Amino acid sequence: MDDRAPAPDTLPALKPELLRQPDPASLEPAARMTHPPRILLLYGSLRERSYSRLLVEEAARLLRAMGAETRIFDPRELPAANAVGPDHPKVRELRDLSIWSEGQVWCSPEMHGAVTGVFKNQIDWLPLSEGSVRPTQGRTLAVMQVSGGSQSFNAVNTLRLLGRWMRMVTIPNQSSVPKAYEQFDEAGRMLPGPLYDRVVDVMEELVRFTWLLRDRADYLVDRYSERKEAFKLPEKL
Repeated sequence: MDDRAPAPDTLPALKPELLRQPDPASLEPAARMTHPPRILLLYGSLRERSYSRLLVEEAARLLRAMGAETRIFDPRELPAANAVGPDHPKVRELRDLSIWSEGQVWCSPEMHGAVTGVFKNQIDWLPLSEGSVRPTQGRTLAVMQVSGGSQSFNAVNTLRLLGRWMRMVTIPNQSSVPKAYEQFDEAGRMLPGPLYDRVVDVMEELVRFTWLLRDRADYLVDRYSERKEAFKLPEKL
């Protein structure tokens, strides 16, 4: 098998000057960030006793115990997507928190086999790009769901699809909590057991992936197609 690089004239659709060969040195940043990992957590229910919110709050406690800094976005009073302009205070708050974050946790109840409208509305307010800023691209993501019945994975599967669409790095592990009403005490704390242990696993993995990727995210998500779109010929050749 001939593994030599093809000559440029055999790739007529390619702009060779914009192609960047993999550079292992670029995977080692000149300086490492030292501040705690910044994690944004989103949940998908407006109920007074929202199990997706309780699960997110438990996840946030674990993340802080692991040295991360956390923010939980409250979706109440967030208008329906595109019902108002992007300068609405709740929309601005959500976008600013996403830009602040280096990793995120998404947790939705499963409703009719999918994520809730409350959760999807938050994602619909996050643009792929806002000027030169991309609020989600290159950030790590952990996905979780709660269910009222037996265990299911429809919501987390949908969240993974959304994470890919938002150009995020979704970690392998995930959490699905069936019969969520049985998993929290009266104070809203998650009970010990295998389901709790899985949440610990997921948060550990998220913190590790965030430490690993946050200094390298710009290099890892740099795209040929976007370089091509931004390329301009010099005024003087």
